[in-house]
Amino acid sequence: MANRIVAGTRKGLFILKPDGRGWTVERTAFLGSPVPSVLHDSRDGTLYAALDLGHFGGKLHRSDDFGQSWQEVAAPAYPKAEDGAEGDSLKLLWTLEAAGPDQSGMLWAGTIPGGLFVSHDRGETWALNEPLWSEPERARWFGGGYDKPGIHSVLVDPRNADRIIVGVSCGGVWLTEDGGKSWEIRTKGMRAPYMPPDLAEDGAIQDPHRVVQCAGRPEGYWIQHHGGIFRSADDLASWQEVSGMGPSTFGFAVAVHPTDPETAWFAPAVKDEFRYPVDGKFVVTRTRDGGRTAQVLDKGLPQATSYDLVYRHGLDVDESGERLAMGSTSGGLWTSADAGDSWTLLPDRLPPVYAVRFTTV
Repeated sequence: MANRIVAGTRKGLFILKPDGRGWTVERTAFLGSPVPSVLHDSRDGTLYAALDLGHFGGKLHRSDDFGQSWQEVAAPAYPKAEDGAEGDSLKLLWTLEAAGPDQSGMLWAGTIPGGLFVSHDRGETWALNEPLWSEPERARWFGGGYDKPGIHSVLVDPRNADRIIVGVSCGGVWLTEDGGKSWEIRTKGMRAPYMPPDLAEDGAIQDPHRVVQCAGRPEGYWIQHHGGIFRSADDLASWQEVSGMGPSTFGFAVAVHPTDPETAWFAPAVKDEFRYPVDGKFVVTRTRDGGRTAQVLDKGLPQATSYDLVYRHGLDVDESGERLAMGSTSGGLWTSADAGDSWTLLPDRLPPVYAVRFTTV
């Protein structure tokens, strides 16, 4: 069972451990620096932290002793343009994921401005996935909350490590079944209400805020989309919009149960530019039947004057499907031991939380 929570925040990395009553901060790193993405690689125990250092750019650090010491390694870098010009540059290392269980040391990284990178040596070197970068439809991608498009979700299919799914804001959902040699878009059924009606179902302009896959039933996926909530129960052949999910279907975060694709959690907010809990009441919505019904979960969450927003990597569920962790832009970090029925606030206030992950050491 997971025995640590790793949180990337606006002002550093925080590692939490159980203390008998809840969770407490065990260790910190990179205090003062934004940490947008974290990864604990269960294959070899390596901990990775991406840093966003503004003028100094995106950096990547690696720890072989779970955060007691760190080594800077290479960050993904875009190749120069064919004419020798500078070309694109890394704006944000948005997500890190381990490759398949038999691909030791291999990592995937999703970035802004929209490049997918792979490393075969634990981050020592990186290569841009040229087939996706050269995909003609990429020219139509555009930025959501950022000026440039970005890859925030990289899913390595547990049935086949060459089957990889990426989510792009704004650029849709893309699938490769040959380890990245070729890609196809999988957005049938998605709808973008922010576009003119004749473009609303255009795949390359969809804005999936976060994409997740059920590990135990990998044919099941959920998306928290800019325009609502969608699920796929047919292995990405199509998506169905889910309505009636609590006070709002707008948000950024989604987590799916590790063995039951019918169960998923969301952190709703007022849509578009406002981005705070509806009526100032911070809640989580959950479905246990694929979206046919939903429960609004508020026990232990602030129910007045709350302006907590949960970013796309700010909600996680552990391998039991019962324990959840959720961090907000106001520095609150809540955990649940009963599938979201009730929540406990970490006594310590953290900086604004970008990402949380359960892990085992």
